[in-house]
Amino acid sequence: MAYENHQNREFDVVVFGATGFTGRLVAEYLAKSYAGSDLRWAMAGRSPVKLLAVRNEIGASDDTPLIQADSADRASLDSMCSRAKVVLSTAGPYTLYGDPLVAACVTSGTDYVDLCGEDNFIYDCVQKYSNSAAKSGSRILFSCGFDSIPFDLGVKFTQAKALAQFGEPCRVVRGRVTELNGQFSGGTIASIKAGVGVAMQSDEHMRRALNPFALTPSGEGPRQPDGTKPLFEEDLDSWAAPFVMAAINTKNVHRTNALLGHPYGNDFAYSEMMLTGPGETGKSLAEAMASDRSMMGDDAPKPGEGPSREAREAGHYAVVFLGETASGKRITGKVSGDMDPGYGSTSKMLSESALCLIHGSQGAQTQGGIWTAAAAIGEDLLAVLPERAGVVFELVD
Repeated sequence: MAYENHQNREFDVVVFGATGFTGRLVAEYLAKSYAGSDLRWAMAGRSPVKLLAVRNEIGASDDTPLIQADSADRASLDSMCSRAKVVLSTAGPYTLYGDPLVAACVTSGTDYVDLCGEDNFIYDCVQKYSNSAAKSGSRILFSCGFDSIPFDLGVKFTQAKALAQFGEPCRVVRGRVTELNGQFSGGTIASIKAGVGVAMQSDEHMRRALNPFALTPSGEGPRQPDGTKPLFEEDLDSWAAPFVMAAINTKNVHRTNALLGHPYGNDFAYSEMMLTGPGETGKSLAEAMASDRSMMGDDAPKPGEGPSREAREAGHYAVVFLGETASGKRITGKVSGDMDPGYGSTSKMLSESALCLIHGSQGAQTQGGIWTAAAAIGEDLLAVLPERAGVVFELVD
């Protein structure tokens, strides 16, 4: 088991890709939030010169170790992984650069977290590395940022409350984004483009991209609601638009249900959309969002670009989870974050996911394998994210 095998390693966490936009935010969060603690962490990337500059710019201690490692140099990855309990990777697009690092972590029995939302990449890793990760003790966790922690944990939280109150899970949950104030960075847009590019390579890749159960062991499940077209929801008095993160979030929600033995039920249905308001204004906005392709254009931000500190700190988001049991009982959970979702909030969620793997409670998963965050460390994250990351889980009337 990785939890036991790597306790004597040199570093608790190595941030790989620390000179990139998100990697820099993660390093800054660890430097400030865990200054004076016994956390042993290091920054890693291709350029020692850039690593040194970032370390100085973010105010990290001068003795914060810097590790030169490159996705194109497997030996450097093996060396880095052998020194770490957890490698935290922000070096995407993962479709282009992620596989060698996952392989190195699996080989060395090192735990791994990232913020990947590229479903075909995750699918390929599940097929290639599940058995070897189970043998080496490496716990691999993808999607530990805005996609998909607020959504996957939001469903888990709501289902747990339904079981406690009603003695039965929700057969249907609707995830609805009610607030979203934030910007996309160039790195995220590059990942989206890479994922779309892979999906377009073949009919098989496209079917996988469209299948909400593509990441579950069976690859099959009950018919799901269609969240790809605008619709009016009478009980909410609002139009709902397709949500850009729904494809990966939905896959991870169903994978969590499967990995945990289907506590939500074998007939569980989940959909995810964004509310745009009532009337013609809400309808027009929903239709505009459904047809928006601006992120795929040449004018979109490039890798390394992203929102300013002021924009990150002014950002926020909220998602409600409207659940209904088979007997008709209803419950609504809510997840809200106090910063820009993609970067301010993501950098904190990603960091805390890595730390939960190190300091996991008795309820944390200790067996190697490819897990979701909700399945492996869900209870620990629910406990630490409100205080450490400003991500709050609650029931609403």
